[in-house]
Amino acid sequence: MTDTAAPLLRIEGMSKTFPGLKALDGVSLEVRPGEVVAVLGHNGSGKSTLVKVLAGVHQADPGTVIEVRDAEGALMEGAAAREGLHFIHQDLGLADILTTVENLGLGRSERGRAFAPVRGAAERRHAQQLIARFGATLDVTVPVGKLSPAQRAIVAIARAMDGWSRPDNVLVLDEPTAALHGDEVKVLFEAIRRVASSGAGVVFISHRLDEVLELADRVVVLRDGRVVAEQATGELDHDTMVTLIAGREIDGTAVTHRGGTGEPVLSVTGLGGGEISDFSLTLRAGEIVGISGILGSGREQLAPMLFGARHRSGGRVEVDGRELVPDDTGAAIGSGMAYVPADRRRSGVVMDMSVRENLTLPLLRPLRRSFWRLDRRAERAQTRSWMHTVGLRPPNPEQPLKLFSGGNQQKIVLAKWLRVRPRVLLLDEPTQGVDVGAIAALHELVLNARRDGTGVLVCSSDTKELVSLCDRVLVLKDGRVVSEVPRESLTEERLVRDELGLQTAGSNSGTSGAE
Repeated sequence: MTDTAAPLLRIEGMSKTFPGLKALDGVSLEVRPGEVVAVLGHNGSGKSTLVKVLAGVHQADPGTVIEVRDAEGALMEGAAAREGLHFIHQDLGLADILTTVENLGLGRSERGRAFAPVRGAAERRHAQQLIARFGATLDVTVPVGKLSPAQRAIVAIARAMDGWSRPDNVLVLDEPTAALHGDEVKVLFEAIRRVASSGAGVVFISHRLDEVLELADRVVVLRDGRVVAEQATGELDHDTMVTLIAGREIDGTAVTHRGGTGEPVLSVTGLGGGEISDFSLTLRAGEIVGISGILGSGREQLAPMLFGARHRSGGRVEVDGRELVPDDTGAAIGSGMAYVPADRRRSGVVMDMSVRENLTLPLLRPLRRSFWRLDRRAERAQTRSWMHTVGLRPPNPEQPLKLFSGGNQQKIVLAKWLRVRPRVLLLDEPTQGVDVGAIAALHELVLNARRDGTGVLVCSSDTKELVSLCDRVLVLKDGRVVSEVPRESLTEERLVRDELGLQTAGSNSGTSGAE
């Protein structure tokens, strides 16, 4: 790719206006053959709207120009241009119960089989060849729901590229690494590089700035719907990108760590189930404890198991000294436990409901009046108060949650549980897919809960987040606690070494994690 190459995609003056909101305001950018262009910005900056306009979900305001170059070098507009654009959305859009072969076959209406599973040796060979283009091997006959997140992402890319008439199309990836970790990200990046090396253009949207520095050739930064910066990645570093995105320098949250001096609010003894084996923990009021571990360590299973959303085969879980019934989320909520899941869209909120409905859903009793009618005035007052507390943008209580950015959605997921003043707050990947500004706001909400005496358990793949927030961190490997890292020894390097089983001077390997 050279700077003089003719662009595959040219956007000029893209604007999009919703009632009361200018989501995009005169955005212009180009993508050339073999180039990876990262689009960055706060949640609400216009990134998702940009993707939806390109995909045809939203129609741009008059005056917007979107052109894609065809095989003869001519620039196409409108529906013809979209034939050269291919999209991978954050949720990937795969059917989990179908195999890779069947997922690749969906939409092939020209074969007359758009609504039936595809079969046959030829289809399997075709699927295997597509997957092999990205340096991956997997069983194309098993349901994709059983594949790893990285494998699923590669299937989604293969489906997007299936049937390209020529290599120099444009692939748009919206937060493709949100559910990936470590080696899985490397696998996906190698696949993306292969796409670019074939002559395609790539638009890469991510909140993970280190990934942008590693993968992208150029960065375009959006703020309030406008392009505020466009620079080669080689001219940037992490801190500079944070400043460009936020419009100001963002300091790390100042955290005063107390180590948890209150009474025990959560006691776990001998917990087992899935990949978890003999896990024990004492969490005190006003304490933040982190859970670290690579994918498959059991970290991703722990929070839902404690909450009763995932089966546990053994062990004892107590909140304020009262034992919880296994696998009973209602009992967990009744005991004072709250849970923010990793997948907010599927498990955290009802996306079609409004902000008001989502906020008040976990605890309606205080809003009931005679004959169990809701006091709408009280409900609206509480909603306005929490929207102000979390800094929701736009502050529209009746807008469906699905129309908000990811960061604003996550603020509501957290706020709906903070409203019930839980004794124990379980957070699973609390800032996944959230921009740097929203991360700071979410962390502040967690710290406020801690100051109010809530015990907080943070399960996260983000070591920087754990170091910033936690009083201590338990590291899981193969379902067991292999070390407990106290605040005074807590660094990202220490967590990574313990996760990988590398020896570290002074490590407390094999501790139970109790107190």
